[in-house]
Amino acid sequence: MDWLGVGLLLLVPVGLILTGLPAIVVILSAAALGAAALGFGGDEGFSLLTALPNRVVALLENDLLQALPLYVLMGALLNRLPVADALFGAGAALLPRGPAAALVSGMGLGALLGPMNGSVGASVLALSRAMAPRLAANGVAPAQRHAAVAVASTLGIVIPPSLVLILLGDAMFQAHTIASRMAGRSARIINTQDVFHAALAPAGLFLLFCLILAWWTGRGQGVSSAPPARSTRVQALTAGVTVLFVVVLLAGVATGYFYAVEAAAMGAVSLLTVGILGRHLNLAGLSDVLRDALAGTGALFALLLAATTLTLVLRVLGTDRLVGDWLAAIPGGAMSATAVVLAIIGLSAFALDAFEIIFVVVPIVIPPLLVRVADAQWVAVLVLLALQASFVLPPVGYALMMARSALGDAPPMRLVARALAPFLAAQLCVLALVLLEPGLVHLAGARANSGAALQAPVSDEEAAKSLRDMTPAPPEPEIEDEPAPPK
Repeated sequence: MDWLGVGLLLLVPVGLILTGLPAIVVILSAAALGAAALGFGGDEGFSLLTALPNRVVALLENDLLQALPLYVLMGALLNRLPVADALFGAGAALLPRGPAAALVSGMGLGALLGPMNGSVGASVLALSRAMAPRLAANGVAPAQRHAAVAVASTLGIVIPPSLVLILLGDAMFQAHTIASRMAGRSARIINTQDVFHAALAPAGLFLLFCLILAWWTGRGQGVSSAPPARSTRVQALTAGVTVLFVVVLLAGVATGYFYAVEAAAMGAVSLLTVGILGRHLNLAGLSDVLRDALAGTGALFALLLAATTLTLVLRVLGTDRLVGDWLAAIPGGAMSATAVVLAIIGLSAFALDAFEIIFVVVPIVIPPLLVRVADAQWVAVLVLLALQASFVLPPVGYALMMARSALGDAPPMRLVARALAPFLAAQLCVLALVLLEPGLVHLAGARANSGAALQAPVSDEEAAKSLRDMTPAPPEPEIEDEPAPPK
């Protein structure tokens, strides 16, 4: 019944596109169909579904999930407070007036606030409110505005300590544990901090490309005759304090001085303090913020539980073994297998967002890949870069569609694609550079394992045998806590 699991995986994106139902409904429906097939077929694997309650309890005991509601709260606060407006205005004031300065300020704003927003959707909403009006006032064309907002909203995917990075780090820990057990390796299992370190150099390189391209593409556009908007002293002070706080926070998490959960708590408390002391939040506003945060948190936890149910059904059906056999049979070594997995993730991003891919796709395709590829940090960064590129790929990239919905005025897609082309080229260059030079992900820290990225520790035949010998439902690894900050 392993082929049934493949059909269920394909049913999720198709169902989302055709029905428009929430992701949790589609994912749970796919899981229910798989469980029903096991029951009606008299398969003894149906009894393994009784492990679901213990699996859910173990999942919810993960300390890293404490950061999830805090990041959602930060995103809700950033949408209500004038922090983004102050940062954008201060950045534009430091540069010569014109479209180039506005575009560069927008990219910088996305890099600062993206890791704190918690999701690409929240970043799009914050940037469309703070960035788009000023771009229009500086003469930036509508297509360029859509492209700039979409690209800036994805910067938080690869810059620590974003929620996407935290959840992917946890998923990579579990996938690496399963792969190491299958291949008989004794290498240290990676954790969230390892993924943070691995993403720093590629993220910094892409941010540099974005700033340069924003300046270059903005120089050829006209300037509005409207007088330049000046930042007040309060806005300048808010911008300065916010930049200092965010830089210290990001540096502390990236270097391991703060837990990611601690960083999320400090950010949420700081934003609440700014809102209350600055009288930007009254009781009604605070109630709305908390309601939005609870709704967003509930949606993410529900999605996580639905995806956990589906992945258990897929494992009972043997879909992970089938996918592993396919990956083991791909000729050309580890490089070709990695390219195939990245293509699968990129195609999935046309219908699924980052969280759905991490919860549903990564647990199925990454463990068999890590049997052939020793460097789990390298694989994690490639997954992040593939996600980031696919989110702005016309015509159905997730960030691009969110930007078109939030900004309202939708220019022709061909013009948006033309405006996105330089940024997509830069993204693909960084992806190709990391793919060809794995050492780039180890510049900010030591290797989490000793194997070379492109040299499989076992042969393709041994990898195929290990994948065939997988048990129908391998036990889930214990969740590893983040490493303790240095004293």
